Amino acid sequence: MLQLERTPPSRDATGRYVETRIPLTSPSILVRIGLAAVLAILFAFCVELAEIDLAALVSGLPRLVAWAAKSWPPYLGDLDIYWLRAAETIAIATVATAVATLLAFPLSVFIARNTSPSPWLATPVRLAVNCFRGVDTIVFALLFVAAVGLGPFAGVLGMIVHSLGVIAKLNAEAIETVPQAPLEAAAMTGASRSKVVSYALLPSVLPNLASVSLYVWEANVRTSTILGIVGAGGIGIEIKAAIDLLDFPKLLTVTAIMLVMVTIIDQLSAWLRRRLS
Repeated sequence: MLQLERTPPSRDATGRYVETRIPLTSPSILVRIGLAAVLAILFAFCVELAEIDLAALVSGLPRLVAWAAKSWPPYLGDLDIYWLRAAETIAIATVATAVATLLAFPLSVFIARNTSPSPWLATPVRLAVNCFRGVDTIVFALLFVAAVGLGPFAGVLGMIVHSLGVIAKLNAEAIETVPQAPLEAAAMTGASRSKVVSYALLPSVLPNLASVSLYVWEANVRTSTILGIVGAGGIGIEIKAAIDLLDFPKLLTVTAIMLVMVTIIDQLSAWLRRRLS
């Protein structure tokens, strides 16, 4: 961390301390100014690369307002289908998160640095987990749509792969912070490695694993709302159909249902995490 160079404190003629001055030509100040300039240039480059056009936004706002006006009143003719799609969305996220959690715990034990039985094998597995975590669920869903066809099953498979990477990574980091004394004490009693993991490690990390899984489930519910756009099931199918047909009343209804569903899931997940903490 950069340290500012300050002049020693001094007193004036009345005996009061004079405010410490920071020399503007000090190396630390010059480094900070240079760093700020580099960051400003990088941000300006990002703005240019992102093609930010405020004029286009201003000219497009009236059109957006006109579309919003056309969405009222909402379409209420197919509420049973919309709620079925919403339930399908929750089912996709729930099944995917549950399966990913079951697969992630042994994987996280394997890749954690303090519990890995083979550091040489753990490194490529850790890289694979990072790849699963780095690629978005939508990309995996597209691949599985090509493999197993359209429908929610492709969404479940794609979400399992991505969630597996996220949960395994976060849980491995939690395992690495577990004190070694209980694990070593259990091993000294002659317990096998599986028993050490089951009776000494699992109770220590179970609250964290449950909290992480709940958070991932909450995020997966939000993600699964758009899986239908790529043909992987869920309420996103209705959203895509409404957008393609410019059916704004239907889009308003589906969006409202999606917001209610996500809000309920967020509150339920937060309540469960508070109970676990």
